[in-house]
Amino acid sequence: MSALRVEDLNVHYGTIHAVQGVSFSVGEREIVSIVGSNGAGKSTIMWTLAGVVERSGGYVEIFGERLPRKPHEVVARGLALVPERRRLFTPLSVEENLVMGAYRRKKGKDLQDDMERCFQLFPILKQRLRQRAGTLSGGEQQMLAISRALMSRPRVLLLDEPSLGLAPIVVEILMETILRIRGEGMTVLLVEQNATQALEISDRGYILEAGRFQKSGPGPELARDPEIIKAYLGG
Repeated sequence: MSALRVEDLNVHYGTIHAVQGVSFSVGEREIVSIVGSNGAGKSTIMWTLAGVVERSGGYVEIFGERLPRKPHEVVARGLALVPERRRLFTPLSVEENLVMGAYRRKKGKDLQDDMERCFQLFPILKQRLRQRAGTLSGGEQQMLAISRALMSRPRVLLLDEPSLGLAPIVVEILMETILRIRGEGMTVLLVEQNATQALEISDRGYILEAGRFQKSGPGPELARDPEIIKAYLGG
């Protein structure tokens, strides 16, 4: 059984057919990347899976069950999105952002245990616990955005452009953390501007162009494909 299965997904923005009959799957404990140029429809797919953008056709399943269309119901089924540009509650503290990630759960020991897990992934967040999220560095904000999503205890984690605007050394830390999260049992769907690094850590990858998949295969193989490098990876 696939952890996430998408069949014939279509999305329209008015008369614009942004996502055109896309189908793909993500196996349990897999990392799968979607790579493509700006405007290809990558983020639209992520926002649609999260229930924020309305799909005009097709269906989505999570562990064999149909995924609902409303965002709070999507989170309840075990899918969490870390959005592009993080979109934190910037006036709130690090701790308050983490609590917001678990808004569907009651406070208690389990909540604190999950916070401690986030601090194991990103120790700097424990030092910044009382600091307002808007005053964190870009890398720290991305760490907080990922941690906030993990606080909902997802079964499938969606990461939309997590390295955007970050220094190379921070990007390396994030990629290593994604691998660590997968090693702990998480299923990950990744959209990433840093296509080479994303494909290198992915079990499989899909190349998206103008709302359609053009190619797919093992992530490292796509990262080394001369045609892919020339067309999408800046080679």
